[in-house]
Amino acid sequence: MSFAIEVNQLQKTYTNGKTALSGVSLAVPEGSFFSLLGPNGAGKSTLINILADTVKPTSGSVQFLGHDLFSERAWCKRRLGVVPQEVAFDPFFAPRDILKITSGLYGVKPDKVWIEELLERLELTQHAGKNSRQLSGGMRRRLLVAQALVHKPKIIILDEPTAGVDVELRKRLWDFMRELNRNGSTILLTTHYLEEAEELCNQVAIIDKGQVLTSQSMTSLLNSVGSSTLALGYHSPLHITAEQHITLEDFSPRVDGNALLLTLKKDTAGNSNFNDAYQAAISCFGASSTVSIEDEDLEDVFLRLTNNPAEVQA
Repeated sequence: MSFAIEVNQLQKTYTNGKTALSGVSLAVPEGSFFSLLGPNGAGKSTLINILADTVKPTSGSVQFLGHDLFSERAWCKRRLGVVPQEVAFDPFFAPRDILKITSGLYGVKPDKVWIEELLERLELTQHAGKNSRQLSGGMRRRLLVAQALVHKPKIIILDEPTAGVDVELRKRLWDFMRELNRNGSTILLTTHYLEEAEELCNQVAIIDKGQVLTSQSMTSLLNSVGSSTLALGYHSPLHITAEQHITLEDFSPRVDGNALLLTLKKDTAGNSNFNDAYQAAISCFGASSTVSIEDEDLEDVFLRLTNNPAEVQA
């Protein structure tokens, strides 16, 4: 497997003594749609800023497509597009002019056809001649995306790209990003919209307190770290005896009124231990009147791992 981004033992301690990254290692497969998740203060922004070469690490290395970022800066930056959280363009220029200027900053001749396509796909065409100070917050976010893509980079870093963007436009933006990904671009996404990450991304890493808790495929994470709850309903309130608890202990049994709740686990192939749990419940309480299963989604897994990092199984 070839990697678009390889991060090896990145350390970052600021002058005030705060350590933001503690030996972070990460490999982003080439052609993947990769999600980097973490709570506020986890170290995501520091990591993104190092990848964008705006923050110098204390130690460690970064490679883009096999080239060292810190010794081959020009080569790497030509192949990288970053959508930052903060607006970073001259407010006195119009969007079309900004994209032409940005092309030159990357050392490429402005591609007028591609610029017009970006304006169209990001729904900025009718605003392309306006002074950018007149743009709404959502339009400015889209212009940042256009800037990051104007030189057709192979690696795209999206740092909270849909903040302040309405739902319908967000959907169209993601359709565009999926298309770029299908055409070979590697995309690294940070977002607080975890349902978006689960829908869009095929790889995921979760970072907290400056360390990577887990990094694997989205499917593998939800199968191996995620769990499901088997709920069996009965006609009267339940009480688990000591003997019954021994029978059910592999499934972390809980009682909620008339319901018995058992935790299921999946293997890497996605197969769960449902049958074992169901048979154990029947042996203790007999046949139930209702049976249902609730799967953990990415948000459930994220909250559980960042609160209890010892539970990571990666």
